[in-house]
Amino acid sequence: MSNPEASAIPGRTRLGMLTPSSNSVLEPVSARMLADMPEVTVHASRFRVTQIGLSPAALGQFATDGMVAAAELLADAKVGSIMWNGTSAAWLGFDSDERLAEAITARTGIPASSSVLAFRDLFRSAGASRIGLVTPYTADVQAKIAENWEAAGFACPAERHAGLSENFAFARLTEADIAGMVRAVAAEGVDAVAIVCTNMAGAFVAAALEAELGIPVYDSVAVTLWQGLRLAGRDTRTLTDFGRVFRS
Repeated sequence: MSNPEASAIPGRTRLGMLTPSSNSVLEPVSARMLADMPEVTVHASRFRVTQIGLSPAALGQFATDGMVAAAELLADAKVGSIMWNGTSAAWLGFDSDERLAEAITARTGIPASSSVLAFRDLFRSAGASRIGLVTPYTADVQAKIAENWEAAGFACPAERHAGLSENFAFARLTEADIAGMVRAVAAEGVDAVAIVCTNMAGAFVAAALEAELGIPVYDSVAVTLWQGLRLAGRDTRTLTDFGRVFRS
């Protein structure tokens, strides 16, 4: 018996995610977060990303053509939305992901967005203008993110970064490492904390940190899942145990 198309299964939703090739966090974390929503599944398409930096080679990994080609493969799975589950626009500029999302939708007909565009939506809806920036990146990448975000109206008066450039290595940062960085930036007085990297395991500590610190703690994987669900027409409130983002 042939399986019916996903679009023909009542209540079934498939979410498409564009994934850096060296990412080992976002897929298992997304699946765990959706454990109580078995009618929603995540499907990933990869393209090569191994180093994060500001060199021409590192920046060239995020060429639009390759990302759109990967998105076209997700369209074959009849997904309800396509998210770029990565944070390159944080240092490339919000406009790079705006162009990417437009190109994906033009090519596939499927609503598209990204982690960084989702952060921007959340900051605006929460009225957050002072962001605590937590990343695994090097100092020059961190400075570029702060510059881009401040130009968009989101100052980053407090930041912590791990000084890493190998994308695979980001996953080795522990939840305790991440929580320590979040607490440090929160102590400097911010409206919200952004854990910016989809290969960093912050999703399962965010809610507890919010309760402890009294401010939103937005993790990149959680933020991307929230936006993907919204674009696919799904209610996000089933996932409120994972943080304020899912109440938005």
